[in-house]
Amino acid sequence: MLAGDYTKTPYIPVYASLPPLSIGRPRGVRAELRHLKSLNVDGVVVDCWWGIVEAWIPRKYEWSGYRDLFGIIKEFKLKVQWIMEIAKENQDIFFTDREGRRNTECLSWGIDKERVLRGRTGIEVYFDFMRSFHMEFRNLSEDGLISAIEIGLGASGELRYPSFPERMGWKYPGIGEFQCYDRYMQKNLRQSALSRGHLFWARGPDNAGYYNSRPHETGFFCDGGDYDSYYGRFFLNWYSGILIDHVDQVLSLAALAFDGAEIVVKIPSIYWWYRTASHAAELTAGFYNPTNRDGYSPVLKMLKKHSTILMLVCYGAEFTVQENDEAFADREGLTWQVMNAAWDHGLPLCIESALPCLDGDMYSQILDTAKPRNDPDRHHASFFAYRQQSPFLLQRDACYPELRTFVKCMHENSMADYYMCHRCLIGSLSDLDIKCKGSQEAEPVTKQICLLKLAEPLSILTTYELSDAR
Repeated sequence: MLAGDYTKTPYIPVYASLPPLSIGRPRGVRAELRHLKSLNVDGVVVDCWWGIVEAWIPRKYEWSGYRDLFGIIKEFKLKVQWIMEIAKENQDIFFTDREGRRNTECLSWGIDKERVLRGRTGIEVYFDFMRSFHMEFRNLSEDGLISAIEIGLGASGELRYPSFPERMGWKYPGIGEFQCYDRYMQKNLRQSALSRGHLFWARGPDNAGYYNSRPHETGFFCDGGDYDSYYGRFFLNWYSGILIDHVDQVLSLAALAFDGAEIVVKIPSIYWWYRTASHAAELTAGFYNPTNRDGYSPVLKMLKKHSTILMLVCYGAEFTVQENDEAFADREGLTWQVMNAAWDHGLPLCIESALPCLDGDMYSQILDTAKPRNDPDRHHASFFAYRQQSPFLLQRDACYPELRTFVKCMHENSMADYYMCHRCLIGSLSDLDIKCKGSQEAEPVTKQICLLKLAEPLSILTTYELSDAR
């Protein structure tokens, strides 16, 4: 069964992240996997860096470290998700802000068609990397263990410009900055302005503020600002169009590299300033989504063209109510806009948690998003990925009961059992064991999901039946 087919059952598979850089730590990895299996999670997420795989010679890929790690995971018969980050080599090929600062988190989309990577374009480098992975682990595909691939299309594996990097001093709820000032993006902008007959538009906004500005402090994003002028609409159409074109090119080659496997693409949840007219933080990230325009439908239409599964990143309640009010934030509003648009386009949807969950309320919020209780069409997420920053072992005593119950809620196959499990989750710790002790554990599915995130970065998820490790 492919990942998208989980929409036909109430079962939602749950994946959890291993600590970063797990290569060379066999004892630690085995301990972590042993703990995860005790929680009945379906699989794990593993970070994999392109700078390690293709470190010295172009087109020379060294997969041995990851093959060893994969062998350890196979001992536990867990599913696995790989995340591969692009190398940081040439400073001239990275996204650049207005001050000329380079962001080396991922390659500029301006080089997608430029042969500046030792004779290769950015798109060709992505394709070579995808194809190398496919050839190295072809046996997994032939055995039917790989069924879906997650393609990382931007910063942090999310489909977005790196517009709010903490390394540049950004702090929540800053609006971020446009990332279009490298020579290749500027060349593309000039060509677009020339084709419109307005060469003086071949520039980025000069009144869009800085990383930590507020919309009302800028002439571009304020109410009635230049974002809605003739120039502003041209620029934002071009800026978001580059993002959509990048999606189209990478996914077209991914389909060739992976022989038609299911594809997953991750979209971020940029919810601060959502209750303002301009939606400034979304604009700098590449989503042209002001109040008078639906900025996600064009992106989802392109994902539908390539028959992808949409992954939505959900953030916990990491900021106080006052901080979110000051930022005119609306996490739920954005989430439901994207989810409803995805379902309207017929896209299967999965969810990833970006922050650790430390109590039942936070797990309950994720459950309500993954399994909407009042949806007449009974939509729900295809699967859930739990991206925790710290190793699970360090938090076992603090969150083990809630996490165990959360996984059980995700696995429930009947709504009655789900509601009972949900009440257990939001109850007190003392009530948890009493209320849930009598519930039967849901049978873990043995269907196969394989998720690969490629390019900037690339991740892969492959599956095995759940069973006790020997």
